Amino acid sequence: MTPWSLLRSPAEQQIAGMPLPCSVALPDGQRIGAREPRLSFEIRDTRALLHLTQGAIGRLAEDYVEGRLEIDGSMHDLMAAAPALLRSDPTHETHGWLLDHVSRARRAIWERTHHSRAKDAAQIQHHYDVSDDFYALWLDPLRVYSCAYFSSPDMSLADAQQAKLDHICRKLMLRSGERFLDVGTGWGALLLWAAEYYGVAATGITLSRNQHAYVNRLIEQKGLQGRVTMLLQDYRDVDESAPFDKVASVGMCEHVGRLNLPAYFAKMRRLLRPGGLMMNHSITAGGADNAEVGGGMGDFIDRYIFPGGQLVHVSVMMNAMTRGNLEPVDAECLRPHYAKTLWHWADALEAHLDQAREVLGKDAEKIIRAYRLYLAGSAMGFERGWTSLFQILASRPAESVKADDGHAGRMPWAHSDYPFNRTYMYARDPAIDRVNEVKRANGGHEIR
Repeated sequence: MTPWSLLRSPAEQQIAGMPLPCSVALPDGQRIGAREPRLSFEIRDTRALLHLTQGAIGRLAEDYVEGRLEIDGSMHDLMAAAPALLRSDPTHETHGWLLDHVSRARRAIWERTHHSRAKDAAQIQHHYDVSDDFYALWLDPLRVYSCAYFSSPDMSLADAQQAKLDHICRKLMLRSGERFLDVGTGWGALLLWAAEYYGVAATGITLSRNQHAYVNRLIEQKGLQGRVTMLLQDYRDVDESAPFDKVASVGMCEHVGRLNLPAYFAKMRRLLRPGGLMMNHSITAGGADNAEVGGGMGDFIDRYIFPGGQLVHVSVMMNAMTRGNLEPVDAECLRPHYAKTLWHWADALEAHLDQAREVLGKDAEKIIRAYRLYLAGSAMGFERGWTSLFQILASRPAESVKADDGHAGRMPWAHSDYPFNRTYMYARDPAIDRVNEVKRANGGHEIR
């Protein structure tokens, strides 16, 4: 009896449970499932069929990247079908008390050895230095590689990303002349937006050599030398001698490691002047205790996309902030916004697969397969609440406490710039008027 025969029955059960017509083709010529499928799997290795019967969708993703499995169908159909394979909630996976204890111990050891300066730099460069031209195929024109903010449902991705940049600047109450630090600058969208529209003296840091060079070219092209500085630097090495008024960290602390989060936020506190504000915008885990998405999905992302990355629940994030002596003053969940953002990215990549093969060159097929699954799979994860996204605004409380410190409209004993009233985030602002004037002239959506 062949392995295909042994696994045929459980494979049939899995396919029968799919929410849309699916079929599986085996190497020995057998075909199971629907006669007219919307989604087809071609098995080329026994391991792929075993992973299908086990519902190990992270391993199936690996099989696809490595060529042990072929998939015929849209990414939308694949993500509609994939959850039916799972045997448990990926945000609450447990293996019993003893195995969970061992797993936590192993994870702690792993964290201590995977977040040195050298390893963090290598891990960031593994992801972000794949190819600038590749990312440009599916990101918006500003190359904002983080959750957009769809303040109206019909917004284009480009407009929603600009709305997000401004949402962050307004939450931070950026003012002309303030010193602003952008930790994990990416391709520079927030850094340059804050400098151009809010008049801050902006400093950005990254560990990506490609992004460092790209942003410095933009600074020169825009004539922002002297007002904007871009550094190739680890966050642990940022100079603390001249504190910043405001700090933003967007899509950065996912790379820090759970055990390092209190020290990370303590560093951010030291980089802030008393009373200053920090915006932390990051992906969070959907479950309170899981260190990664189950079903092998976290392992897949660690291997092919974000080595060294780790998610924590928002409660853990706020706990770490507090342990770093920052005061969380406002939190906003943008989970549905990230699902919509990711589908924009996934659909754009699907529309540019041939161009992606051209710009990636060697190993293009593996990279493309990994990113197709990563983008669409992440969209599914945010749709289902397996992962989330929070913007958390925090302050460094001022050392001196006064009931009335002379700031009109500030709450007594606020200890910071935050007015403890959200209305300022949505009030008319001259910076917004300038942005919208340009956008109207170019036929774009206003930010609000």
